[in-house]
Amino acid sequence: MNIANKLTLSRVLLTPVFLLLLYLKIPLNFLFALLVFIAASLTDLYDGKLARKRGLVSDFGKFLDPLADKILVMAALTAFIGFSLAHPVAVILITAREFVVSGIRLVAVSGSGKVIAANLWGKLKTTIQMTVIISVMTFYEFSRIISSEKLMDAVIVFSNIAVWITAAFTVVSGVVYFMQNWNIISDGI
Repeated sequence: MNIANKLTLSRVLLTPVFLLLLYLKIPLNFLFALLVFIAASLTDLYDGKLARKRGLVSDFGKFLDPLADKILVMAALTAFIGFSLAHPVAVILITAREFVVSGIRLVAVSGSGKVIAANLWGKLKTTIQMTVIISVMTFYEFSRIISSEKLMDAVIVFSNIAVWITAAFTVVSGVVYFMQNWNIISDGI
């Protein structure tokens, strides 16, 4: 396994650590979870660059990279529901898009052996999702540190609006992906 794929795999392995820290009853648990999430998110930035720079691009990496993103982001957004930071319907819309896109990728691999890498819309979607999660967690932990109920209420409102906007963009990126790969889908019908 090359270094780029190891970075991608580390994102998957950091997800349970992130979740554990999120739910641990220790001081600054959200801050520690945030730091792990940021570290995992940075692997997404570097694994692809490293793979292209060193000629390490592989079908395994093209398949695992978006899957690792989905695992990390969906873990965070699902956890947000329990903290009232996200509406379940918004998270379900995001999850549904991710299942549809993963399904298209599986059809492409099983039908033609072609691995479809993430497109620009998918990369932008992931960047938006990770940025929203990092922002929400930062504001949430800050409001906890200063013990401000008013700020906490504002963070919850901000978070829910941001997740809904993210859900809308995620769905649009899914529609674009669907349209760009219609030939693969129609061949499988």
